[in-house]
Amino acid sequence: MREIVHIQAGQCGNQIGAKFWEVISDEHGIDPTGSYNGDCDLQLERISVYYNDVADNKYVPRAILVDLEPGTMDSVRSGPFGQLFRPDNFVFGKYCIYLQISSPGT
Repeated sequence: MREIVHIQAGQCGNQIGAKFWEVISDEHGIDPTGSYNGDCDLQLERISVYYNDVADNKYVPRAILVDLEPGTMDSVRSGPFGQLFRPDNFVFGKYCIYLQISSPGT
């Protein structure tokens, strides 16, 4: 079985990503708190592709949300599915990871 880590970066990426998690959660029967409330076994068939099962019928997105400013993260957290994410899913501000790609000779 495959597992996908969803990476959302910047304001646009996080706004689109937040909507993505609303849609995918609805498809899999996951409510805004991460609990399974579906009505069909088919909804759970491939749930481990995008979610980690952290407790009995409790799921957390396998996602990393990155931004230089905390404003977008605050809006995601206060949004309808903000409780779905763990606090360590959010990387912003001074904790942002910077990658420097150097070419030969520099």
